[in-house]
Amino acid sequence: MSTASDHPRHKLNELVHSPVRFSIMAALARAESLDFMDLRDAIQVSDSVLSKQLSVLEKAGYVKIKKTFAGKMPRTSASLTANGREAWTGHLQILRDIAGG
Repeated sequence: MSTASDHPRHKLNELVHSPVRFSIMAALARAESLDFMDLRDAIQVSDSVLSKQLSVLEKAGYVKIKKTFAGKMPRTSASLTANGREAWTGHLQILRDIAGG
């Protein structure tokens, strides 16, 4: 007999499931790396929201932040780590399990 804890939703990664972080992970999963401004524009959030959520994902080990300079202009880019790609793939599979796919 199944129990409530058997439902796949209990395996969802809460760090990834947040709508903004989900959008960040989705965008980064499709690219090797994205510039901060391109990522911000792609997921349509403010600089401060993106910065805060990237910090959460970086602390979890899902995202790597790289800061460089182009001339005198600072450039920030983000990419998924191997752990981030694994978390993303696992999260999508759980969503498929919930959807019956």
